[in-house]
Amino acid sequence: MDGHPIDNLMRTTMEHIKEMVDVNTIVGDVIESKDGSMIIPISKVSFGFASGGSEFNMGDPKENKTKYPFGGGSGAGVTVKPTAFLVIKNDSVKLLPVEYDSSVDKAIDSIPQVLEMIKSMLGKSKDKKNCCETQTKE
Repeated sequence: MDGHPIDNLMRTTMEHIKEMVDVNTIVGDVIESKDGSMIIPISKVSFGFASGGSEFNMGDPKENKTKYPFGGGSGAGVTVKPTAFLVIKNDSVKLLPVEYDSSVDKAIDSIPQVLEMIKSMLGKSKDKKNCCETQTKE
């Protein structure tokens, strides 16, 4: 064994955490819907880690032993919380948060949708106007 036993304990714990938490945990796999939309889940990942140990002097202090028995342990916790969904449909990209902090956030987030609706309504009224003008000229 290289180094102190606590080094090996910490290294093993960190390797297991790295296996659990990778980029695919934060940005999930693409989900394709029937209408051609692609949905990508976005998550917040938090983790904590603790490790500790102690060496025990089990012998006679007069013997002046340099190697003591070691006892230790480590633990870790991981939390994955979904925060938003990235929705890609045709040429539009929308970020849909799972929860809003306030109604102002929700209103600001819905502005692009409202603008798109107004734009499509204006486009339809122009088409009707152009259609009626060409019919009256003929």
